[in-house]
Amino acid sequence: MSESITAHPEIREAVARLCERFPGEYWRKLDRERAYPTEFVDTLTGSGFLATLIPEAYGGSGLGISAAAAVLEEIHRGGCNGAACHAQMYTMGTVLRHGTDHQKQSYLPKIACGELRLQAFGVTEPGSGSNTLALRTTAVKLGNERYLVNGQKVWTSRAEHSDLMLLLARTTPREQVKKRTDGLSVFLVDMREALKTGMSIRPIRTMVNHSTTEVFFDNLEIPADALVGEEGKGFRYILDGMNAERILISSECVGDAKWFIQRASEYGRERQVFDRPIGQNQGVQFPIAEAYAANSAAALMRDRAAELFEAGAPCGEQANLAKYLCSEASWKAADMCMQTFGGFAFAEEYDVERKWREARLYRVAPVANNLVLSFVAEHVLGLPRSY
Repeated sequence: MSESITAHPEIREAVARLCERFPGEYWRKLDRERAYPTEFVDTLTGSGFLATLIPEAYGGSGLGISAAAAVLEEIHRGGCNGAACHAQMYTMGTVLRHGTDHQKQSYLPKIACGELRLQAFGVTEPGSGSNTLALRTTAVKLGNERYLVNGQKVWTSRAEHSDLMLLLARTTPREQVKKRTDGLSVFLVDMREALKTGMSIRPIRTMVNHSTTEVFFDNLEIPADALVGEEGKGFRYILDGMNAERILISSECVGDAKWFIQRASEYGRERQVFDRPIGQNQGVQFPIAEAYAANSAAALMRDRAAELFEAGAPCGEQANLAKYLCSEASWKAADMCMQTFGGFAFAEEYDVERKWREARLYRVAPVANNLVLSFVAEHVLGLPRSY
């Protein structure tokens, strides 16, 4: 049985100290310029935090997901944002679990030390959205040595700041597979080479500074040894890592909520209106207390999901519920903080509006909360399939 996530005080303290070096001014400047937090990511990498889940044999810390969750929670509790690099913590799991010994030896040590970045995850497409089985990007085998890739991905964050991409593509036409989940394969694409020979990237400007892009593949040739695992089994490999993703994203939400609650509490004590602090009014107190209660309960589900994950037990229900509850609690806290600050919440210098925008994302991505509810309804409660 794993320890509670709160049982990582040394990790939390170290991450908190690191985040103090990147105050609101740093993130506000990046937000205005839509720039990538290179210094922050490099510092995290150099401190070993992004290699928390990589085994010691490959240069990582070899710790469990509860430790990785503590890292991301503290990043967000400190007012920073882990979205620029969080994918590196869970996408490498596909290589670790399903890659060849050569792939692991070639890539994982370099990812652990920061020589290579694996932060791009090419799954979603314009025409398929969350319906992954309907994706159209194809990888056609050319003899025994290469694949030819054609297609398009969208909402591929960090593609401009990554050396490697984990790509999901169709290797067998849908009409030729017996099971709808077959025929998709995972590839580890060297983007440094791909950008020279058939891959292009177009940035998408969004309401949050998330380095989001579209990626196009036009007769891109990649070596056959870029295939991860068995051809046609890629969908299950991707699903394999989604529980980890859900738990880690939940942790970012828990951290965001803590930031909002702390800022609102401080402001409630300091802000004077009608000759007394606004926090003396129950109309201000109660929403803060409700946000605290909701986040505390959601964090317990996150802890439970992490505990099951580390024990190697089924945790799809708990991981999905954690993502849902934590993202909803985070958004509740964000809205509460905006209301507590009133007009000042819209001023850039307080960081509330920036964090508010960032918190809203997680009700939509990396999986929309409606899809989480659909999963629970059908796979946990046994209700009829909705599609």
